[in-house]
Amino acid sequence: MRNLITDIPGIRVGNATDLVTGTGVTVVLCDAPTIAAVDVRGGGPGTRETDALDPAATVETVDAITLSGGSAFGLDAASGVMAALAQAGRGFAVGDARVPIVPGAVLFDLLNGGNKAWGAVPPYRQLGIEALAAADVDFALGSVGAGTGATTATVKGGLGSASITLPSGHVVGAVVAVNAVGSPLFGAGPHLRAAPYERDREFGGLGLPPSFPDEALQPDLKGEVTRFATTIAVVACDAVLTPAQTRRLAIMAQDGLALSLFPIHTPLDGDCVFALATGRKPLERPLPDLARIGSAASTVLARAVARGVFAATALPYEGAQPSWHDRFEDAAPMLHP
Repeated sequence: MRNLITDIPGIRVGNATDLVTGTGVTVVLCDAPTIAAVDVRGGGPGTRETDALDPAATVETVDAITLSGGSAFGLDAASGVMAALAQAGRGFAVGDARVPIVPGAVLFDLLNGGNKAWGAVPPYRQLGIEALAAADVDFALGSVGAGTGATTATVKGGLGSASITLPSGHVVGAVVAVNAVGSPLFGAGPHLRAAPYERDREFGGLGLPPSFPDEALQPDLKGEVTRFATTIAVVACDAVLTPAQTRRLAIMAQDGLALSLFPIHTPLDGDCVFALATGRKPLERPLPDLARIGSAASTVLARAVARGVFAATALPYEGAQPSWHDRFEDAAPMLHP
């Protein structure tokens, strides 16, 4: 187990990072067409082909999902992935034609200090192609891919991932680009809100604060919400699920954002969670098994959020937001037992 979403057989992830522009793309590639769904709760979403993931829609499976920086410009990342997959013979068959199904979501990172003067050709189509080419079972976390330009109200955001194997044998995983209006910390920090769900000191092992700080009840807001945000994620499992069950998985997984970020689902977030079910292991008892898988998806997503923040590094620009380690490395003796 890698503690990554790629612990689910049939899932690979690739990143493409542009440090000059301060942005990037992450592609979640399905080795075979995979049942998918989505749940969108933020007030300012930027998405592509999410209507096609309605359980009543005709096409039930996807070939890949893109997570991208760049706000609406980043939606073009899916075009690059789609073109490359079609060239490889992937896609929904319409006569002799193949149409790859590649939904996507974007986050806002246009004000993070990078050079966004890209003229008439934004970089996201090419970044999508590069991220697809890099797709593998091992991939980096932190300030890479869609997490490159990500920020939060208090510390640098980033790309995170985590996984778990349930007693039923089902594997659940998540990958997330953390770019929230809110904060992943309790109050001024250093303790991460996802601390109750941590496994094997994966994000420092600090645990909960000794007492609940009063300021933890007052929301920290990124730039007084003048800088747009959005946290976007993919959760996956190896269960045999219907499109409707996969939609329920996405809905339950959204709670992982509430377990790890505060506030969440604000008017200026576009929070979006995709769900994938690779169909390798049947449910023995559909209702309780799905409830347990969905519950695991929420805690795995919370852990992935904290791992993304913990792994992030500040961008190489003057005035860039400091990372968790920049702010708290010396104040967290438990990191060096």
